[in-house]
Amino acid sequence: MFTGIIEEVGKVLELSNDELTIECTTVVEDAKIGDSICTNGICLTITKMTSSQFTVDLSPETLDRTNASQLDVGSSINLERAMSVNSRFGGHYVQGHVDTTGIIESIEPSADSYFITVAFPKDYSMYVVEKGYVAINGISLTVTDCTESRLTICVIPYTFTHTNLEYLYPKSLVNIEVDILAKYVMNATKR
Repeated sequence: MFTGIIEEVGKVLELSNDELTIECTTVVEDAKIGDSICTNGICLTITKMTSSQFTVDLSPETLDRTNASQLDVGSSINLERAMSVNSRFGGHYVQGHVDTTGIIESIEPSADSYFITVAFPKDYSMYVVEKGYVAINGISLTVTDCTESRLTICVIPYTFTHTNLEYLYPKSLVNIEVDILAKYVMNATKR
């Protein structure tokens, strides 16, 4: 379980069909093999590590459902360690189970913030509501506006410059995890 508060932006060092190696410092400080790391919103398990990098396996499901197959060496990756029971909970419940991907349509500066609009599959519209939560590339964000297939978020400068959002552009593919609570509510009302 994660909070969506990004701790560090790492860089892709190596990428093969089924493995990803990321250069970083903070998230490996107290990590060990077998730990979960939220990697661009994807919960992945550390299989190898040193003091400055870690490696994870990429399953066919991960490659099919996320933007992992679009990564290149040098790509910036949002990173967060799993929650601990004795720390503050700053974002929202993020499982690291990416539901779908979306495409950035626009990034519009406004005063000191950025309005980012993302197109996503209509099948997920029932889980996205104004003032609800969504995780984009693992970042806990509040939806400021939404339609059947688009959502807009307003990002403060700190979040923009301390995540990989600042490296994205229109047509970038992003990972989307909808709010797990919305999924449970929708499931319960179907019965």
